[in-house]
This record gives sequence, structure tokens and C-alpha cells, in this order.
Amino acid sequence: MRRLAPRFALRFVPFSASLLAVTLMGLASPASSQDTKSWPNNTIAIVSGFPGGAATDIYARRLGVELNKEFGVSFISDNRPGAGGNIASSLVAQAKPDGYTFLLGTAGTHAINPALYSKLSFDVVNDFSRIALLGTLPNILLVNPEKHPEIKTCQDLIAAAKKAPGTLNYASTGNGASGHLAGTQFATASKTSYVHIPYKGQGPAMTALLSGEVDFFFNQSSPSLGAIQSGKVRALAVTSSQRVSVLPNVPTVAEACNLPGFESTTWYGLFGPAALPTEIQTRMSQAVLKAIRTESFRQWLVSQAIQPIADGGPAAFKRTQLADMKAWAKIVKDSGAHID
Repeated sequence: MRRLAPRFALRFVPFSASLLAVTLMGLASPASSQDTKSWPNNTIAIVSGFPGGAATDIYARRLGVELNKEFGVSFISDNRPGAGGNIASSLVAQAKPDGYTFLLGTAGTHAINPALYSKLSFDVVNDFSRIALLGTLPNILLVNPEKHPEIKTCQDLIAAAKKAPGTLNYASTGNGASGHLAGTQFATASKTSYVHIPYKGQGPAMTALLSGEVDFFFNQSSPSLGAIQSGKVRALAVTSSQRVSVLPNVPTVAEACNLPGFESTTWYGLFGPAALPTEIQTRMSQAVLKAIRTESFRQWLVSQAIQPIADGGPAAFKRTQLADMKAWAKIVKDSGAHID
């Protein structure tokens, strides 16, 4: 995985559990008008539900650098992995809504998980305020060229699957993860069958692909780039409706696999607790949108194969989330994935 996070140790420091406890201290009630006027005057945490070094952590750190310039306070990335991101989501849903705790959520945590988990300790819609949609990203269909030198295209993969139904397997970062569901969509669309093998995160799943333990892997675009560019894996296709500029020679699944209309993308979004004061939500939203629309940030997004959003404001963000919840619910049902 290519590490692209910039150095900014003087401003962006590891987040301790004690600091989080201070951040979340107090009743989950709106900040007072005086607090709102003086906000921000303390460290702000961006919590994410995946390990340090994951794409969400890299994004949170990069965004924190820009927001530090805007507000003059430190932003810290606090990674709380576990339960498909639900631990981090629950923490932020219950946090004091004073503008010092935010969540870098994903389509997985806030559109897929409601259909995947039989019970959540929070409501993905009503227990959060939406700050900004941060970008969309595809998965990339990867194979190990040493294990499968004969599979050079997506059509080769489909042909191999039809020749020996149910014998090829693929990795995912967990049951119900976007890569698992992309594999389900792919199997349905191509009328093929595969064995799904879930792993605990991107790192173990990529290791399984590189070691030859699995045949292919629908991995998120950002952490795939280093392995693709080094030649350790072969990228057969991207799951977005259009090619990504950082990989111009990699076709879409729709064109490479002759599956018109195929698309399977996810998104990142910044959330706050539900009762976040309107003034803070507005200021934070404006600052985030300003940051991610700068030319330097847009270039960084493109380098990570993340597609910038034309309208990422709170209203558009909510519409996207609600529409995706409906769409992913059907895909989860078709996949048979379920977590108690």
C-alpha cells in the first residue's frame, strides 16, 4: 500500500484515550450560545472506524491539515476499528454535540451496515448531523499475475469461472464490506459463481491475494495503487461508471467485462452528533467544502482515485445517503450477508 499521508507531526498528533474521554465528557446536549460563539478553541477529533494507515485515516489526516489552517486549532485522527465501523459510529452518535468530535464515515458504515447488521446501537440517519460528502471511490478488480498469468483481462476471469464453476475464490475486507458486495454484483451480472473469503481488513485481504491464497480481490482504489504500480497485482477493471484518471489504462467493469451499466462505488462523508448546533454545522461544512475544493486538495483526491463531489453540502449528502441505503439494502439481501 502506498503511503501518501504528508508529514505534519507538529500539528497532528496521535489521539489518546484520555483525550477522547475529555472530548466526550459531559451530557449529550447542544453547546451553549457562548460556546458556539467561541468555537473552536480546542482540539477537534476526527474519528474513523478503521485501523491507522487505512484510507479513512489518510483522508482524515489530510483534511485535518487543511482545517487547521482555517480554524487555527489542532485536528487529530482517532482510529476506533471494529464491528465494521460501528464502534466509531456509536462513539460519535453519543458524543457531546459541542463541535469537538466528528466522524469520517463511509457508505459502508452509514448505508450498508443498517441492512447488514440485525441490530445497531444507533440510528444512521437520525443520530447524526451531516457535514459534507467528501468524495466517491470505486473498488478495483485485482488478480495476482504470478498465480494467474493467463488472466490478463476481465473476460479471461469470467471465462475461467465458467469453465470451472465455483472453484475460484475472492477476498474481501469482511462480510458485507463493499468488496464483498461488489463481488456479489459481479457474479450475478456475469452469471458466474465464486467462493467468498472474508478477512479482517484490507491488509490481511491484500496479503492473501499477494500470497496466492485467493484468486482475486475487489479492493478499494486508494490502498490498491501502490501494489498496482509496482506490478505486484494486475488491475483488470474499476467498478465506477467511468475510468479513473490515475489509472487511465484500466477499463471499467462495464466495458472490460461486457457488463453494461455495472457500477459499484462507495463514498466518504463527515458526520457530527445529531444535536450539533446549526452554527457549528454550517461553519464546519463551509470550511470542509472550501478545503476539498482547492486545487491542491482536488489533485490529492485524484492521486488517490477518489472522485471529488460537485455538491457535497449537508442536504445533498443526506439525499445520497438515503438513496444508497435503499440501493445497498437490495444488494445485501441478494448477497445473503447478515451479521447478528
